[in-house]
Amino acid sequence: MGLIHIELFATLDLVGQAPGGPDEDPVGFPFGGWQAPLLDEVTGAQVGTAYEGTDALLLGRRTYDIFAAYWPDQEGGEDNEIATLFNSVPKYVASRGRPDLSWAGSEQLGPDLADSVRGIRDRHEHVKVVGSLNLVQSLLREKLFDRLDLWLHPIVLGVGKKVFDDGAVPTNVTLLTPPVASPKGTVYLRYGLADGTPATGDMSAPDRGAGDHD
Repeated sequence: MGLIHIELFATLDLVGQAPGGPDEDPVGFPFGGWQAPLLDEVTGAQVGTAYEGTDALLLGRRTYDIFAAYWPDQEGGEDNEIATLFNSVPKYVASRGRPDLSWAGSEQLGPDLADSVRGIRDRHEHVKVVGSLNLVQSLLREKLFDRLDLWLHPIVLGVGKKVFDDGAVPTNVTLLTPPVASPKGTVYLRYGLADGTPATGDMSAPDRGAGDHD
């Protein structure tokens, strides 16, 4: 069985809307493209490494349309490596409508999202979910992911669609690698889905340790 990897860019208040540009998702959101001033070589290298081994993309309709209009024309340019990867692997699109699937290798998911994602897992080893915030929220609610790569950027916006919206379910994750900070203050966190749900406790419990004193 393959793995579903979610790649997300978010602010400190966990806004994940339209990091890539002003026209990405502009309705009611004045900060489209907030990520661009914070990019640096460290973050770029992290993102590039995150795609190693990818053999399929799982995308929401909006992200798919943006990618399909851009990546087919980028091979041979500055982003050739990612362009070649994105253009060559299968693309699975979550949409309730009828998207234009002219980008080579594209296929629309069936109406049962959970069943479709499980089918993709059976066919691929490393499936990447990029952007696609509405789709991501559905995957998080259903716990249909194995790894969450989260880049936290050192800004607070106060408005915009959040990574964890209404309907988020209690979930445990485990840190897979030590956090890495870029020169501009972006922190890269890689989590894996863990069993169970969050536990609670009492700060005065004995397991605080014998060395704890007032």
